[in-house]
Amino acid sequence: MFQIGPYTLQNRLILAPMAGVTDRPFRQLCREQGAGFAVSEMITSDTSLHGSRKTLRRLNHRGEIGPISVQIVGADPLQMARAAQINVDQGAQIIDINMGCPAKKVCKVAAGSALLKDEALVEKILHSVVTSVAVPVTLKIRTGWDQQSRNGTRIAHIAEQSGISAISVHGRTRACRFSGEAEYDSIRAIKAAVDIPVIANGDIDSPRKAQFVLQHTGADALMIGRAAQGRPWIFREIEHYLTHGSCLPEPDPLWIGELLTSHLHELYHLYGFEHGVLVARKHIGWYCKGNKGDARFRKTINSITSWREQISTVRQYFTVLGEQRDKAA
Repeated sequence: MFQIGPYTLQNRLILAPMAGVTDRPFRQLCREQGAGFAVSEMITSDTSLHGSRKTLRRLNHRGEIGPISVQIVGADPLQMARAAQINVDQGAQIIDINMGCPAKKVCKVAAGSALLKDEALVEKILHSVVTSVAVPVTLKIRTGWDQQSRNGTRIAHIAEQSGISAISVHGRTRACRFSGEAEYDSIRAIKAAVDIPVIANGDIDSPRKAQFVLQHTGADALMIGRAAQGRPWIFREIEHYLTHGSCLPEPDPLWIGELLTSHLHELYHLYGFEHGVLVARKHIGWYCKGNKGDARFRKTINSITSWREQISTVRQYFTVLGEQRDKAA
């Protein structure tokens, strides 16, 4: 088991916050498929933008399995504290601070991973947020701004001294973005330097890799992001392997088709049929990635504008995959 503040999670597997991906339907689906915890898409600390349709959707946690964690991003300590308070009022039970996002539009306003260059400001933001709310506050970072300034260990010390309840570390610098291999040695050094829980993140894409990262870093938990796209059942696969030492069989294509169909209906419900069809396209692409004819299928899906046709096309695709699998068996 793994604990953040007063909350004991069902396991040590956490869905990473990903802008444009980890909306409420995806978080709920990953929780159903074995994730012990899920962090929301990041929400700007600029409260003047909280009236936008996109932000209002992100602030809506109706029916979500707790504890509810909301990630906020910004560079002004007072603004970040106010954003934390607003999200707690909206139902957040944990506040997560983003100091790991490598996106240019975030870093150019000195937020996200750009904050790692200013340790004094990091301390001010963490102190301001922690003292402004009565819920646990967590922090997401990278190992540093670039290879010449890996300061993840110092940031972790600041976090611990500021009252942060847990820290998630993506094992890359901002300059690396998502290229190269994750720095598990850096995560291990951060874990050894502090007493608060450390969550390892980066390139955890299989049950065996998950076991390796836990053993190598000594991390208290794992955070999984891109590997869950189109494969939300990776959480139960990892949990089964960590518990029993054996791999689950690959899921049946018909089962995947039904899971995806359910996911699509939740997207239509949240976004509306017209916009939901557009949002669904990337998810469908992830689900079919690596299958025979996936490029041709994605091209077909991206030309469909009707939700009914989208559903029927998905079902037909996975039915055919199931038949092909049966013949090959």
